[in-house]
Amino acid sequence: MPLTPTRLADDAANLAERARACDVAIAALPAKPARTDEEQRAADDAQRPVRDLRDRFMRLHGREVYDTVTDRRTRGPRLAQLVAATAELVPGLLPDAARLAAEERLPQAVKEGLVIDLGIFFRRVLADPVSGEHLLDAMRAPTPRALSLLAAFERTGELDLDTVHLQRSGRIAHVTVRNLDCLNAETTELNADLETAVDLALLDPAVEAGVLRGAEMTHPRYAGKRVFSAGINLKHLHAGRISYTDFLLGRELGLLSKLRRGLRGGEDPTWWPNADVAKPWVAAVDTFAIGGGMQILLTVDHVVAADDAYFSLPAAQEGIVPGMANLRLTALFGGRLTRRVILDGKSIGARDPEATLLCDEVVAPERVGAVALAAAERLASPAVAVNRRMVNLAEEPPDAFRAYASEFALVQALRLHSADVLDKVHRFSTAERSA
Repeated sequence: MPLTPTRLADDAANLAERARACDVAIAALPAKPARTDEEQRAADDAQRPVRDLRDRFMRLHGREVYDTVTDRRTRGPRLAQLVAATAELVPGLLPDAARLAAEERLPQAVKEGLVIDLGIFFRRVLADPVSGEHLLDAMRAPTPRALSLLAAFERTGELDLDTVHLQRSGRIAHVTVRNLDCLNAETTELNADLETAVDLALLDPAVEAGVLRGAEMTHPRYAGKRVFSAGINLKHLHAGRISYTDFLLGRELGLLSKLRRGLRGGEDPTWWPNADVAKPWVAAVDTFAIGGGMQILLTVDHVVAADDAYFSLPAAQEGIVPGMANLRLTALFGGRLTRRVILDGKSIGARDPEATLLCDEVVAPERVGAVALAAAERLASPAVAVNRRMVNLAEEPPDAFRAYASEFALVQALRLHSADVLDKVHRFSTAERSA
């Protein structure tokens, strides 16, 4: 569908011309690994005014662009699909699929930073109440992969994905994370597997509650022990293999939103009156829940932890933003303790007084599984499902979530390419080569 011949078309033509000129200036410089500091400043100087223009363009025309791409919000593309369609519709606003694919193959330290343009776009889409609400609903729709596997899972009650095992036992779905070679560290692939498993548990009418737990590890230091999560996979981050759309932003709007708010049925009348299909979740934490692992705990209804487990959010030390944790932890802990955890890197042990705000039950390590299952059985009730929805609305109103997600979309993209993060990437890569 073409853009209407209004001021939007004129502004789009101007943006395309300015973007082409910027690309020419960047192409005249050496590739990023070989640039001097002066050449990098020249690249930044070329990009800055064009990015400002993109931001102003989205402030003026963002809703019309979004409506055009989504056929007046009758379709709900996921983030990557939305980017591809918008890049084709408005040249210069977003990098096209070929450029993004080429950039994704590069190590983080030598990427040009194309995801910053994605951050500009998503910030303005999410800031708009109409477009933002529609995008958030679209991201809570079941994934095509989950829909393709649903019949088999309903029939067998078990499914093996690459990094996740899903099993239905009675009315409880057990989601076991088993990214064994890296202590359940988060990757783009793990996020996709986990979202698929959560979708299936929510879609299966025989499931009334779910339990999330880490598998037994093969790592020499933790062999035979269960680990909940080691947080983001830093090797993948430094190698440029952590996707902005499919992981850093997509995880917040997809997987974690589904754990907290459930699936969105959209306009399908067969879903009425339950437009949201949500179920209670219990997290069983063995050993540690670091980074994104701790973020998962902020989305579930009940947390059972081993008494020797601990929790931390080291994103500030890594240089990035810990997803929605700044929003959710503040509601849970208050501002002062949240600052100590996120800004100062404070770790919380399951036996610490502060852990009572994060854990519902702290038990001996050998009792974690049984206690978590008992909690899931208690919560497996239609009345619980309805009331958890109302609690979530009170605790995290949708507009507050959308406003936070809007700023997060750009801030996280900028952090990925900030000087301090890239310096950490360089030092990590150097240490890896020396090891």
